[in-house]
Amino acid sequence: MAELVIFDCDGILVDTEQITNRILAELVTEVGLPMTTADSMARYMGRSMTAVVSLIEAELGRTLPATFVDAYDERCFAAFDAEVAPMPGAFEAIDAVELLGIHTCVASSGSHAKMRRTLGATGLLERFDGRIFSASEVAQGKPAPDLFLHAAAHMGTHPQACVVVEDSPAGVLAAVSGGMRAIGLPGPVGAAALTAAGAEIIESLDRLVAAIGEPRRGHFRGR
Repeated sequence: MAELVIFDCDGILVDTEQITNRILAELVTEVGLPMTTADSMARYMGRSMTAVVSLIEAELGRTLPATFVDAYDERCFAAFDAEVAPMPGAFEAIDAVELLGIHTCVASSGSHAKMRRTLGATGLLERFDGRIFSASEVAQGKPAPDLFLHAAAHMGTHPQACVVVEDSPAGVLAAVSGGMRAIGLPGPVGAAALTAAGAEIIESLDRLVAAIGEPRRGHFRGR
């Protein structure tokens, strides 16, 4: 039985992938690299902004404007306020996992400011108070395992007792390389890419508990 479920944020708890990748594609197109939302998802989804900027600059062959990340954050935050919603079944999945007696946390490539905005707007922020981890806290973001290992260490859990719920190949690779079990929720990238990265697939969050195992007695509401 798992002792800790680590939830990715975007595309798992909050429905933001279309929003963020649409805006990223618009900005990348504006700086001279034509891109669609689908292109952005295929190239950058699940990665930290530091990694994304490095990839874009490599493709462009030059440095991005100093205002690029601030412009991205500004546009995203405005869109979150108008469009963001919890993923279907997110609250129920958290409740069901905690009913197993399993701890929960969030670990995302996004910044703490971004997660406060998206989780806060959807009513999920208070569910993870003190248990939210960002790639900004570690040396390397996904697909390196640093973020998930960092979260597990802070939660006092051995990696082999962790289950990571992800929607990106980069996130799945990070979990697997960290010695953790990866459960993939197919989104824009599809199930095949998640399976290839090493994930077990569930079609919706209401299947998460069945994938993890049988219920234990007790009800855990957070550390």
